[in-house]
Amino acid sequence: MRSFSLILLLAIVVSCSEKQRLEVVKFDALENIIEAPSDKVEVINFWATWCKPCIAEIPYFQQLHQNNSSVNVTLVSLDFADEFHQKVIPFVETKGITADIILLDNIDYNSWIDKVDPSWSGAIPATLVINHQTGKRKFVEKELQEGEIESIIKELTD
Repeated sequence: MRSFSLILLLAIVVSCSEKQRLEVVKFDALENIIEAPSDKVEVINFWATWCKPCIAEIPYFQQLHQNNSSVNVTLVSLDFADEFHQKVIPFVETKGITADIILLDNIDYNSWIDKVDPSWSGAIPATLVINHQTGKRKFVEKELQEGEIESIIKELTD
């Protein structure tokens, strides 16, 4: 009986630790993701439900999230915060996205865009890849094609 209880407790802890992050945040929460030391490569993609090229590349990030445990994937929605429950969550559910989703509730883009990357014009889709262990980072301001995100990760880990 004791081993069954231990297994049940372990299953609950594991399922809770794998829970998808799905919330509206301010920039400081995103900044914590960007700056926090990690053994994993951080992949942070900026997108919106109204952005057709963004939607086209989301399956690549979802596949990366599902197939590569050495990578953290965070999809940062730039939709309006008051549309989170009406647009973003239904979109995530319909598409079966399990990667972390945060909606950045800070419409003063000029106050934080340079903190993500000084070269960013503000256009989306845009992706920031960070290897915290080596300090290497790469910022890409365009729609990524299949296999391209994996190539960027390889470039930063070699």
